Amino acid sequence: MAEAKKSLNFIEQIIEEDLNSNYSREELKFRFPPEPNGYLHIGHASSICLNFGLGEKYNAPVNLRFDDTNPAKEEQEYVDAIKRDIEWLGFKWAEECYASDYFQKLYDWAVEMIKNGDAYVDSQTSEEIAEQKGTPTEPGKESPYRKRSVEENLELFEQMKNGDTPERGHVLRAKIDMSSSNMLMRDPIMYRCLHKDHHRTADNWKIYPMYDWAHGQSDFIEHVSHSFCTLEFLPHRELYNWFLNKVSKQGEFEPKQREFARRNLSHTIVSKRKLLQLVEKGFVDSWDDPRMPTISGLRRRGYTAGAIRKFADSIGVGKRENMIDVSHLEFCVREDLNKIAPRVMGVLDPVKLVITNYPEGEEEWLEAENNPEDEAAGSREIPFSRELYIEREDFKESANRKFFRLTLGKEVRLKNAYIIKGEDVVKDAEGNITEIHVTYDPKSKSGSGSEESLRKVKGTLHWVSVKHAVEAEVRLYDRLFTEEAPDGDKERDYLDFVNPESLKVVTGYLEPGLKDAKPEDKVQFQRIGYFCVDKDSTTEKPVFNRTVTLRDSWAKIKS
Repeated sequence: MAEAKKSLNFIEQIIEEDLNSNYSREELKFRFPPEPNGYLHIGHASSICLNFGLGEKYNAPVNLRFDDTNPAKEEQEYVDAIKRDIEWLGFKWAEECYASDYFQKLYDWAVEMIKNGDAYVDSQTSEEIAEQKGTPTEPGKESPYRKRSVEENLELFEQMKNGDTPERGHVLRAKIDMSSSNMLMRDPIMYRCLHKDHHRTADNWKIYPMYDWAHGQSDFIEHVSHSFCTLEFLPHRELYNWFLNKVSKQGEFEPKQREFARRNLSHTIVSKRKLLQLVEKGFVDSWDDPRMPTISGLRRRGYTAGAIRKFADSIGVGKRENMIDVSHLEFCVREDLNKIAPRVMGVLDPVKLVITNYPEGEEEWLEAENNPEDEAAGSREIPFSRELYIEREDFKESANRKFFRLTLGKEVRLKNAYIIKGEDVVKDAEGNITEIHVTYDPKSKSGSGSEESLRKVKGTLHWVSVKHAVEAEVRLYDRLFTEEAPDGDKERDYLDFVNPESLKVVTGYLEPGLKDAKPEDKVQFQRIGYFCVDKDSTTEKPVFNRTVTLRDSWAKIKS
């Protein structure tokens, strides 16, 4: 049976329609245009996958262009981080471009617009300009400086460029229509005075272009065919086309702006400003804190590039905004890690288990399968001895029939090892269990093929040999916010919803083979969850981050 053809999303439909009308495949070109004022987040990942995915689908180039028009907030650190994230996701850009590459060209075009009567210097305050813009139902009022002569405008604009004008002293505005129903067409600002050093152009410029002036023109210079933006830029499309009309000549190829809806993720925020606040106010340690929805944070937590790409592909693109439950993202990473993560044993809340009939001082090495989902993963050897650690919750002195773990008088299997039976406990002065004493059946060794080894018991426990255990710092990360939409409550600050349980640090005891694990190595602690080696990890002090639990624990909380 032939595989069903995947239907086109509306963005792909737009491209196909253009190819069937007046575009050739050779003219197709896309771009991803981040502003380097913070780290990329999961929302950007969708846009990255959309634009670079289109490039792969149509064998068309995709530019990485930094819209670096605001030196007050932009840094080289962010440029470098963005490039790392895109490469890690598995994409390659055709050209690395910067809006700042075009500052001179944009300035020259602005001069031409002044000469043609399409732009003027306004000396009003920002408050006065805002007031004169009017409202969506009332037309705006023309600036008293709108009728300045071309000569005066050119002179003032030159002074702005040279830094002879103080910050907020003048702005350059496009001369369009103060009565337009689209507020953005009411003489929008093209340039403002800003005496700040730029991460690439240093102090060469004292004026900087606004986004609406720089973006479309950058697309035009780079011969981008389709400029895909999120839905909030829909009202900007008219201005985008108006500016293009002013700089292009008849017959020149012009880019086409089209919009798609954001996909909001539950229990998170994706505002760069708010993410920066989380860092600055100490709610998280850094932009790449594993609780952050940044791509670098997700990577550090143990998410795979494949999982993020699958997530972006599965939610698709649409024309309406909607909320995607973060559990869907967690499902994608579980599915990916299940295929590739080696199974290992680690105990995070240990209690000592003593096998009283196992010879003192003796140890043996048992064979354990690395990954049942991958035959090629092979097996490893793990040490077994008289004293082991098991999880404290895996033992009860007495329990009902539904408790399938260790209790006195009942049998369970130790994973990859032997069947044991609970015999006795040792307690401290406060009544806390310090040791569990058991006996084992020496003929019940897993994989031995003996009759005893085939005996069925209801529970299987993971364990670690006390003598051989590697002590590690284990960081148990959870969702950063307790509310589905933390910034959706107009009456309360989003910081009120920060989850106080978003990080718990415990000491874990792990198989000895994990001592040499490297940063970003991924494993499954059996019966617990998926974990990743943190960049803070050393041979002397391994550090593991919990990527995700084995199952969606939040679903139980909600139900």
